[in-house]
Amino acid sequence: MTAADLIDRIVAQLVRRHGGTVRRWKTVLGKVRVYDAETHPHCNWSLAPSGAAGDVAAVEKLLDELRITYPIVTG
Repeated sequence: MTAADLIDRIVAQLVRRHGGTVRRWKTVLGKVRVYDAETHPHCNWSLAPSGAAGDVAAVEKLLDELRITYPIVTG
């Protein structure tokens, strides 16, 4: 899975669960930071969502779920 694929999956879930637009959620998410899997073998990506507290909480909850399913992504 690529970082772009991951963003698409995250945004689709957020729109489905919380409404809003793709553009809004992409703004809240920002960019995926991908780390070397050799130094981060359990999960090599992170996001730093920004925005309203409710939006950030929704994103963080979803990210916790997705880290289990998609721990390793490519740039």
